[in-house]
Amino acid sequence: MRNCMDFADGEDIARARSRSPIVRVPTFQAYRASTHRFPVEIHRTTAAIRENTNAIKMLRVRGVDIRLACTLARSSSGKVLDSVIRVDHAGELGADRIYAGQMAILGRTTVGPTIQHMWDQEKRHRAKFEELIRKYRVRPTVLTPLWNIAGFALGAGTALMGEKAAMACTVAVETVIVEHYNDQLRMLMKNGDNVDKEILETIKKFRDEEQEHHDMGIDHGAEQAPFYQALINVIKYGCKTAISISKVI
Repeated sequence: MRNCMDFADGEDIARARSRSPIVRVPTFQAYRASTHRFPVEIHRTTAAIRENTNAIKMLRVRGVDIRLACTLARSSSGKVLDSVIRVDHAGELGADRIYAGQMAILGRTTVGPTIQHMWDQEKRHRAKFEELIRKYRVRPTVLTPLWNIAGFALGAGTALMGEKAAMACTVAVETVIVEHYNDQLRMLMKNGDNVDKEILETIKKFRDEEQEHHDMGIDHGAEQAPFYQALINVIKYGCKTAISISKVI
């Protein structure tokens, strides 16, 4: 299917109307597998062509440079992806350091293996986003050194308050992260076919593992921690603030 850049290369509306766009349809094998899906795919493809063509017509009528419009659209999409990778990398870095701090204090206690399990997963999360940082050439947040220190301090500090306080910290942090990942998934899925599949699947997988950490914290007595509600509210506020800052710097 022709995209908007094809029109930007000198093809006017009259010629666009006279040409039949190339439409990719499901193979005959796919058609035999699902006879009902074939006409649905044709309808969706036709609708997409019509929507794209109509949008280009409106831009030309208003005197908009199509190439500039396409460049701006791609630039906007790239900025969203950069922000997603940057903030998620910062979040997983912070989580990695939180569990490192907890392990430094509680590693030899009965809750040590549980913390180690969660930490191992956070290490993989961090490694994946460091890979994506390099792959997509995204600038990490300038506050990386701060989140490194703050994460360890939060983990060690709550661990010094006891096992249940450490688990309360886990519940608070993972609650915010799960909500954050869900918000990102909703935002990314609005892009339909333009969504980056690797990023989408990565966030889904990590979201599920963060939810597991939250549930493990509850199972290990987080709600029995002293001043539980006040503690998790303070930690949640700090996490949300860190997310907001890391999105932009």
